[in-house]
Amino acid sequence: MVERAKVCPLLGFSILCAIVLNSFVTQVSASIHDYNYEAFIPQSNAFFFHGGSEGLYASEVHDSASTSPDKPLKGKSLVRFEDVVFVRTKEAASKQNEMQQSTGLVEAIILEVKDRERIGGAFLKTDVICCTPSLAESGSCKLGEVIIQKNPDNPEWPKRIKTSFAGKNEEVTMEPEVVEINSTGMYYLYFMFCDPQLKGTLIKGRTVWKNPNGYLPGKMTPLMTFFGIMSLAYLALGLLWFLRFVQHWKDIIQLHYHITAVIALGMCEMAVWYFEHSNFNSTGMRPMGVTLWAVTFTTVKKTVSRLLLLVVSMGYGVVKLTLGGITSRLLILGLVYFIASEALELVEHLGNINDFSKKTKLFLVLPVAFLDSCFILWIFSSLSKTLEKLQMRRNMTKLELYRKFTNSLAVSVLLSIAWIGFELYFNATDPLSELWQIAWIIPAFWTLLAFALLIVICVLWAPSRNPTRYAYSEENVEDFDEEGISLTSVKATGDAASKLERIGLIDDLEEDKRE
Repeated sequence: MVERAKVCPLLGFSILCAIVLNSFVTQVSASIHDYNYEAFIPQSNAFFFHGGSEGLYASEVHDSASTSPDKPLKGKSLVRFEDVVFVRTKEAASKQNEMQQSTGLVEAIILEVKDRERIGGAFLKTDVICCTPSLAESGSCKLGEVIIQKNPDNPEWPKRIKTSFAGKNEEVTMEPEVVEINSTGMYYLYFMFCDPQLKGTLIKGRTVWKNPNGYLPGKMTPLMTFFGIMSLAYLALGLLWFLRFVQHWKDIIQLHYHITAVIALGMCEMAVWYFEHSNFNSTGMRPMGVTLWAVTFTTVKKTVSRLLLLVVSMGYGVVKLTLGGITSRLLILGLVYFIASEALELVEHLGNINDFSKKTKLFLVLPVAFLDSCFILWIFSSLSKTLEKLQMRRNMTKLELYRKFTNSLAVSVLLSIAWIGFELYFNATDPLSELWQIAWIIPAFWTLLAFALLIVICVLWAPSRNPTRYAYSEENVEDFDEEGISLTSVKATGDAASKLERIGLIDDLEEDKRE
């Protein structure tokens, strides 16, 4: 009861933290890239602004006549420009001739990542991006424009859309444009200009990126199916656990309630994530409330799962009756982990679709990684003590149970280390996200690993008619360590052995209190 009373404030505080964090997070445009008076960056002899990048599948419908009037975009993959406005400085505008039609050119360039070498003068053996007078004279490009080498297999790509300022106007609005995608790939959008007089120009507006079956980014599309399957998997596990729970409800111990809580959190987490991805796919906007709840369920489940592994490793309910004074330290570690993990998840899922800075990500990842290391060290340290205690008591049933659990945990740690190495290699060798179609397996692995560990715990500590095989009980005289008695050099009679066993049990209880 003490442990349960202390866990409730932790969950309550976790929900409160989620509500507070919610107040600092703004509405997110997911497949919609918003530009809010952002500046162009100088590069070589050009100025550019990264308008976004997405993995897009090829359109399933190429003939607009085959689509229904009420859903003209169904089955199409596209990039749509909406209300894109370029704003130059007053100084730049004042230098122009009011009667002149074009006094400054800005280009929107969409390219597939495999064609990146076609932008700029690399194919002309030069490192410039914009056409120079000498290159213009040779007929290689047009002066004042970005150098683009057309793809011979698809002469329309890379795609160039031109927008020009007129006279002394400080603003120019890009014509509404829809670019259809007919080839599966990772696409990048850049806004660029070559005229140095346009330095200081800003961009506002937005672009909408859509896949054939919805607005979900290509690398996230398989995750919706994955979360749907995992929802069913958790539901199946929950039903099996519930049947076992009801069948042996008289033999239920406190640990079973903790396992039930983790299963319930897992079911909610997967279901909410599936609903969030489905809504995202339909509207192109991440549903703020649903995403927040999905992130919070994930963080709470991760925290409770780690605490469950830790208390199981300590032998709670199996080797020791209570956690003693260590309960407060467990809750503090869990609370700190929740806050650090929640901050990281919120930034990753509720931040702008454009990648946030690597420094910001590192600042948020490091605390979570450090706390995970603390959990791992504490778990294996506790397991070592628990195994040693069971071996001394010669309780072979429980010892075998914990050996299986230790082996499973060790395998999961080795798999985690190997997967982290693969993840680092994957990110290092794919800086431009060319392997976006398989990127979903990285987050999916961690979900599968957590589910596998939960199944192991459910199997090892399943409710049964013989709870003494894992439940805490005062061991009989036969279970006591005879070798330990012999070391005292006492010729133990039956009464003396019982006395020594009682002393041993008292020592264990005192140790629990000290912990």
